[in-house]
Amino acid sequence: MRQRVYETGDGTQPAPATEAPAWADPRRGQEAPPASPAPLTRSAPPRRPRSGSGPGPGSRLRPPQLVTWLPLLTAAALWSWSLPRIGFRDIGEFGLLDRFPIAFYLALAVLTAGFLLTLRRAGTAPLWPLAYCVALLVAIKAPPALLYDSVRYAWASKHDAVIARLLAEGTVHPHAELSGGMSAYDQWPGFFSLNAALIRAFGVEGAASYTNWAPVAFGLLTLPVLVLIYRTFTDDWRLVWTAVWIFQLANWVGQDYLAPQAFAYLLFLSVFAVVVRHFVRPGSARTLRARDRLDPAATSVPPPTGWRQRAVCVAILAPLIAAINASHQLTPVMLCMTLMALCLTRRYRNLGLLAVTGLIMLVWDLTMGRVLFLDTLSTLRDSVGDLMKNSRPGFAGEPTGAGPELVGTANILMVLVLGGLAGTAVLLRRRLVRSALPLLLAAAAPVPLFAVNDYGGEMLFRVYLFGLPGTAFFAAAALVPAAAGTNRARRYARRATAIALPLALLALLGGFLPSYYGKEGMQYAPPAEAAFVKRSYDRAPDGALIMATTGSFPGAYYRYDHYERWFFTEQEVPENLKMLRDPAGYLDAGVPDGRPAYVLLTPSQDKATIGEGYLPAGGFARMSEALKRSPRFRVVEESAEGLFLEHVPESPERPDRPSRPDGAAPAG
Repeated sequence: MRQRVYETGDGTQPAPATEAPAWADPRRGQEAPPASPAPLTRSAPPRRPRSGSGPGPGSRLRPPQLVTWLPLLTAAALWSWSLPRIGFRDIGEFGLLDRFPIAFYLALAVLTAGFLLTLRRAGTAPLWPLAYCVALLVAIKAPPALLYDSVRYAWASKHDAVIARLLAEGTVHPHAELSGGMSAYDQWPGFFSLNAALIRAFGVEGAASYTNWAPVAFGLLTLPVLVLIYRTFTDDWRLVWTAVWIFQLANWVGQDYLAPQAFAYLLFLSVFAVVVRHFVRPGSARTLRARDRLDPAATSVPPPTGWRQRAVCVAILAPLIAAINASHQLTPVMLCMTLMALCLTRRYRNLGLLAVTGLIMLVWDLTMGRVLFLDTLSTLRDSVGDLMKNSRPGFAGEPTGAGPELVGTANILMVLVLGGLAGTAVLLRRRLVRSALPLLLAAAAPVPLFAVNDYGGEMLFRVYLFGLPGTAFFAAAALVPAAAGTNRARRYARRATAIALPLALLALLGGFLPSYYGKEGMQYAPPAEAAFVKRSYDRAPDGALIMATTGSFPGAYYRYDHYERWFFTEQEVPENLKMLRDPAGYLDAGVPDGRPAYVLLTPSQDKATIGEGYLPAGGFARMSEALKRSPRFRVVEESAEGLFLEHVPESPERPDRPSRPDGAAPAG
């Protein structure tokens, strides 16, 4: 018989018809007879799609596609409209919270709603949640980069000064003694050397030209690493993107600016991602590969690797670990603590990697960082075991003023909400905890450091930051239920998620904004104030003592290797209250004989002493007036940008000069 060939509508020929495969009848457990082949008929030419029904431009107007991109476009329009209307030049007690227009808040709310809608199709269209996560990062971190005409955050200007010195001298001096702890930057110069190399390679004027973009850049670099980590423990894209979203909202501690901490943290996460994916020991995860013993959202454990493969991975990771040690003091300790915690599981008991990491850290600490390392060891006997002191934020007491108090409350509530959500997932999703145990251990690994040191009043924030990736994952697990179980269970889970997830994300957004922008008066200073600071420094001779209330003002470390510095309120509050009784006498007693000395006070310092609780309300103004009236100090320049005074010694000898109340050195 002649076989007839029929053309399809697009001019191609269909494949020859084949016999339908046998299939099992689920009701009888027997094979059913093969289905008879359908009669071959001439296929009609395809009809042209109607408007809005095909893959053309009209399909984007259908409801499923419309709710995907329309919130993103609406949020972008609202955000762009509100951006030039943010009153950053007149920041009040509440930072930018009352300077953001309503449209800015609406943009973030619409962005959140759009993200929630894209989660429904996260498994088939994961690029849309990615787009919303990137949009969130830009929306909450980019305004200072686009608006500010000066460097945001005083410590970023400090790091700019370190980079400028490295560019000027071309080398570091790890054993040179500098005041204010600045010697540590020569002992851990990795991050600054990288920036100096980039500045020379691209020909930019200095780090200040891109400093304010650092939070956005580090956020974009961190995002794929987080996705890689979370995908190691779950196949559910909803859970992955929700964890990324929560991480971004919970990352309010201000450690993502142009700083060695941000750079080392990115490398830390990269090392952790490689470890959890490529360091699984053979035969250590047998029961974790059975789907019936796993949470429906969990993924199987990565394939095991032999000792040769792990040795190659150690060789690959060694340069990253060395870069971490060359850039920051605390991050290598956190990495060792995390690897040590992973060794508690049979799955990741890689003592060789832990030994290599510890050896690299020890070699660096005993060579380049020897001076600070030995000095830190000598102070441990006063801090070890003092949990209350080591977990206290900052140097001073409670912040004063409605704005700073709101920030403190928001910080506490953020920690409680995250901890509550993560704890709920640990209790209710034990199968997920069993497979994602490395994330839980990594979240808890930094906590023992509370018993060691306070890290200059920042240990609380560093422990929170390094535990955040695991905490965000389990917080998301509490909000995104597993897509399995009985119909009734799934129905209840969907109803609970429909209420709990939006409320939780909005609550975290409401906590992020005051936590990140509530003290913006301390972070932004107009260019005129920065120019006043540099002008004042230039008036002082080399070797002079510069006294200021705190180092949280722009240009505080300008030409830091030419001056001594004494930030005289960065101490316990009772000592500051003594200082306020006689500011001139207190500072006069701290000036070494024969040393030219100056007092530099700026509006940023006023806001910082209130925000950090160094001085009571009105204390900065009373101190400034007392210094101006005192014959021991002479006003060199006074304007809206600041006050610069010169110390006037009573006599060349001054044998009756009183000693400083605490007997401590004024600088160093």
